[in-house]
Amino acid sequence: MYSKHLHRTVTLAAVLAFASMIACRQAQAGNAHPFPSPAVDEHLAKAPGQESAVFSGGCFWGVQAVFEHVKGVISATAGYAGGEASTAHYEMVSEGNTGHAESVRVVYDPSEISYGDLLKIFFSVAHNPTEINQQGPDEGTQYRSMISYTSAQQQRIADAYIAQLNKARIFSRPIATQVIALKAFYPAEAYHQDYAAKHPDEPYIFFNDAPKVANLKKEFPDFYVAK
Repeated sequence: MYSKHLHRTVTLAAVLAFASMIACRQAQAGNAHPFPSPAVDEHLAKAPGQESAVFSGGCFWGVQAVFEHVKGVISATAGYAGGEASTAHYEMVSEGNTGHAESVRVVYDPSEISYGDLLKIFFSVAHNPTEINQQGPDEGTQYRSMISYTSAQQQRIADAYIAQLNKARIFSRPIATQVIALKAFYPAEAYHQDYAAKHPDEPYIFFNDAPKVANLKKEFPDFYVAK
């Protein structure tokens, strides 16, 4: 039950992945320009409400940890997307052949933050969108970069933003993020929820996930909220 994910140790690969992430982020910020906002986005809603978005970017612990600290986010739930209900279980997903990706469902208030701003955080600090079927020390299709849109509007904004980032050469390699329609989202087991917050001193969290939250606070102080 706790193999692969829960007994992770800090390896050379993990340290190199962390260094790569920092170098990638420095490249993103080249010429001292901030990470660009989406040219195509929705306006903030005039009244409070709730919308949902689903993002996949490697281990869901780190992606969840980032979005839990974002202004306007009501909840962030670790789970699975891309496969069937019958295989939405950690041990099965970990085999890498279920079609699922470790994902996070973000419920947000569109009067406080736009979908485009969530994408900006996803691409800039939550993960490295140029890696294929891998994030840092984690390898397999379950760790792929993916946006599961819930509406035609989300699809339009996501596709436009990826094209914008690629055209501007924000990253040294093309963005590998898949943009697909959400079939269903399945919450992960209880022990995965808020894992980074509950285990801040675990080596995997310390080296791989805590820096993402720190970068959120540093790069986007207006979006960061303490928890």
